[in-house]
Amino acid sequence: MNSPVTVCNQAYLKIFFHAAKHPHRSVNGVLIGKLIDNTVVIEDAIPLLHHWTSLSPMMEIGLDLAGQYAESVKLQIVGYYQACERLHDTALAPVGERVAEKIRATFDKAIAFVINGETFGTGQPALIPYIPVGSSSWGPHPESGSAFSASSLFQLASPDIPSRALKLVQTDHIHQAFGDFDDHLEDVTIDWLRNAACLPVDV
Repeated sequence: MNSPVTVCNQAYLKIFFHAAKHPHRSVNGVLIGKLIDNTVVIEDAIPLLHHWTSLSPMMEIGLDLAGQYAESVKLQIVGYYQACERLHDTALAPVGERVAEKIRATFDKAIAFVINGETFGTGQPALIPYIPVGSSSWGPHPESGSAFSASSLFQLASPDIPSRALKLVQTDHIHQAFGDFDDHLEDVTIDWLRNAACLPVDV
């Protein structure tokens, strides 16, 4: 996977809010976007789970609903993200590999990101990219140590979005209103597909 990848502000913020709301749990979700001039543009993130992070019926239902939503806004699922329960764990979990493989079956430039717990609260980009390294296994991208640097294939739409995300969490506590599919199952009024109320107007 050598195509450039751009992570838009809305997608980064939602990934950050999801992990910030559940700092001591594994969380996961999918990334939706499109291919523009061979660049994978990740426009949004849809948070799935923080309870049932295995490949369960709830995961399958969430993935199906996320796919339907993506189609409704003329996008598609292009990737997967996860945060691990332990701060120093940056491995893509087996369930993550399986979900990423499922996504790759319909989008051959699929990407996965694991949240880097060590840089998460520093205002630096906190995403480690994973790509396919075999028929069904995934590993860190060769640029994983320098992802989102000036010369990297991986770029943020706004370089300052990690520091903005950190401020929105630390100062405004905006992540507390963020909801994933697990939350929606407990309270159907939670708009987990959009989470529009959690996004600043200037995003």
